[in-house]
Amino acid sequence: MQGFLTVIKPGPLTTLQDAGRFGVRHLGISQGGPADLQAWGWANWLLGNSWGSPALEITLGGLTLRAEQACRVALCGADMQARINGQPLTNNHAFTLAAGDELKLGMAKHGVRAYLAVAGGFIAKPILGSVACVMRDQLGGHQADGSKLAAGDTLAFSSNAFSSSYAADVMPQRQLPTDALPHYQEEATLMMIPGAQFRFFDDLSLLQAFTQPWRLDPRSDRMGIRLQGPMLHCNIESLISEGLTLGAVQVPPNGQPIILLNDRQTIGGYPRLGTLTPLACARLAQCQPGQTVRLCICTAKQAQAQYRKWRAALER
Repeated sequence: MQGFLTVIKPGPLTTLQDAGRFGVRHLGISQGGPADLQAWGWANWLLGNSWGSPALEITLGGLTLRAEQACRVALCGADMQARINGQPLTNNHAFTLAAGDELKLGMAKHGVRAYLAVAGGFIAKPILGSVACVMRDQLGGHQADGSKLAAGDTLAFSSNAFSSSYAADVMPQRQLPTDALPHYQEEATLMMIPGAQFRFFDDLSLLQAFTQPWRLDPRSDRMGIRLQGPMLHCNIESLISEGLTLGAVQVPPNGQPIILLNDRQTIGGYPRLGTLTPLACARLAQCQPGQTVRLCICTAKQAQAQYRKWRAALER
């Protein structure tokens, strides 16, 4: 049996995201998925959902939903001063919505994106193996056409995953580990694996890249985030386009890096300083325009160890 949440106000950009769409980049199709993988993962973890369960990505805030049936939900990520029927909620926790309850999110106080998961995950039609919404490709999402939420839309979930009569006994009562609680107002240090063209950047550029702060340009979205700072110079005059991974740090002719995120193009011809780790991409996705970040070098082994440690925490 299905339950539903009705969208009263959608906010400027709210989409449905699972873990992402893989195995299709040779078709020119982006992976999509949550920009902040960690907040999305923790929201599902709080409810005991399996990896990949679809959840809402709420950018900047402004979302209001009404529960048509009782459900258990969790909210993680940016602090959007959420309220149920006017009563304030604690962020990064799970809570229960009774039938008729209204969940209202204000605008982001710290961070950029919040993630709302429901017990059992939201239900949507998979496209190419995923429900991840990629608006540019018109794929996925709650209506399977790449559309963001709009007022009057309904979001389906399995009501079998929650019953108010036994929720307290059945639903996992989890709390985020203390070291998982975010501090988005602080300057972020982003781990980066050097890329194939790293050695072609001049010495001054490499020195400045890792000793100077970078400021986030307002012209940023789910495709990529532009950085403002020292001008980087690469000694490669031309480069054949090559495949682009999540977190690729491209440097165009103006010397200002662009870090590519989930809805990026699949190939590009700018030299790459390196690639951010998946968890560094997640942290970057919560940085507001004007905030500063720093880059630091890591190895692939260090990046893998960091990611495996986090995934292991989700299995507990």
